[in-house]
Amino acid sequence: MRKNAVIQTLLAAGLIASAPFASAASNLVFCSEGSPAGFDPGQYTTGTDFDAAAETMFNRLTQFERGGTAVVPGLAEKWDIAADGLSYTFHLRPGVKFHSTEYFKPTREFNADDVLFTFQRMLDKEHPFRKAYPSEFPYFTDMGMDANIAKLEKLDDMTVKFSLNNVDAAFIQNLAMSFASIQSAEYADQLLKAGQAADINQKPIGTGPFVFKRYQKDAQIRFTGNKDYWLPEDVKIDNLIFAINTDASVRMQKLKAGECQITLFPRPADLESLKKDPNLAMPEQAGFNLGYIAYNVTHKPFDQLEVRQALDMAVNKQAIIDAVYQGAGQLAVNGMPPTQWSYDETVKDPAFDPEKAKALLKAAGVAEGTEITLWAMPVQRPYNPNAKLMAEMLQADWAKAGIKAKIVSYEWGEYLKRSKAGEHDAMLIGWSGDNGDPDNWLGTLYGCDAVDGNNFSKWCDASYDKLVQAAKRTTDVAERTALYKQAQHILKAQVPITPIAHSTVYQPMRKNVQDFKISPFALNAFYGVGVGK
Repeated sequence: MRKNAVIQTLLAAGLIASAPFASAASNLVFCSEGSPAGFDPGQYTTGTDFDAAAETMFNRLTQFERGGTAVVPGLAEKWDIAADGLSYTFHLRPGVKFHSTEYFKPTREFNADDVLFTFQRMLDKEHPFRKAYPSEFPYFTDMGMDANIAKLEKLDDMTVKFSLNNVDAAFIQNLAMSFASIQSAEYADQLLKAGQAADINQKPIGTGPFVFKRYQKDAQIRFTGNKDYWLPEDVKIDNLIFAINTDASVRMQKLKAGECQITLFPRPADLESLKKDPNLAMPEQAGFNLGYIAYNVTHKPFDQLEVRQALDMAVNKQAIIDAVYQGAGQLAVNGMPPTQWSYDETVKDPAFDPEKAKALLKAAGVAEGTEITLWAMPVQRPYNPNAKLMAEMLQADWAKAGIKAKIVSYEWGEYLKRSKAGEHDAMLIGWSGDNGDPDNWLGTLYGCDAVDGNNFSKWCDASYDKLVQAAKRTTDVAERTALYKQAQHILKAQVPITPIAHSTVYQPMRKNVQDFKISPFALNAFYGVGVGK
């Protein structure tokens, strides 16, 4: 009776289409935490956006295995790497179909033209489609791929070749990331001719396991299983629904009531009750993530090293771990998690010392009572379960050192947009690793190429950047490790950030969910997932 009641509730809410109860097991409702900014993966950097698009409707040339960090073939069946490491030739998978929807009917299968369109649009600011629909591609540029890809060639309909200016040891992993999702060149041509290029971000077309049906902001996203998917055994759900709710307690209530089968980001205070519920499963794993404070070094007084050092040592990290993470976090001292290869364990935190912090600020000429803004995220993230509480604790810590912090917040998309533009003084932010390579932390978050993107500190240090760039240009793991360890010491000494915590990731779900795997990259993918009775 309970199952039928839930289905009737979902029907009434418009979350699933009318269907016989016998097929109810092929419907999966995911209680997600926020609305995506759009559905064009190349434009975005957050898991909220990637879950709703890249991981659901798109594929990449290479992909990460479900639940792991190993790279496996995707839209490319195989690839050849030149002996000098400067060119990659991809042999494309035949027989792959793009989605057919009310707004697009493909006349051909996936081929090299689609790869060229996807990457040329990111490479060329004068590309006709990019001029018709001006867009930025922060991941692509933050990692310097726009500068490093020298040429992209179509060798034949099913073969493409990338030529690089410099060796990039993480190139194959980078192409497996969400931003590199392959778009349809034929669909882009249709939009361009109709004068509707912006629809690529609102009416998506991909090759992935689920097909877009409709989106109601802050309410729901609806997909159907792709019956023409090139790996048919991965599509076990007829209807996939994202039911959007920013309130963690509401998401957990819906999960317990059976109104959704999977959700994310439980509050630490809810963990025990969720674990005790006989209808729920609660897999967990150490988070490949980091929550931190970014200091905008382009704003006074954060341009002074002594000021950053003072604020860093004034933070009572252990108190924050205890109150915000409640046993589900580990204290962070470095700019990436200790499970990332090349992590340097000799990097240490300064002692917590509010009095010394106060003296440092005075010596730097910062008057007591100086006001700054401290930005706090409006949503839960894997690396920070309660940014508001963390900001309030930091506000109290810094007040003891003589700094008056005003807490600021915006809607998530606006928060990211404004902070990338550098409007903040200090901000709470974080990262979940998304390709298993150290450059994804040390380059993407703190490198000079990323100052207009994910480098929220706007910190660009020539000696640091030289080390990080050199590490990308060799495939020797020992050499890369040595370079990255040197870079970590510079990062710690210059204090563009204060690392706070690495959180444990919990994934609450109904026990009838089959074969869902927690991603080390904090993404939620539903291909290969089923729902039992």
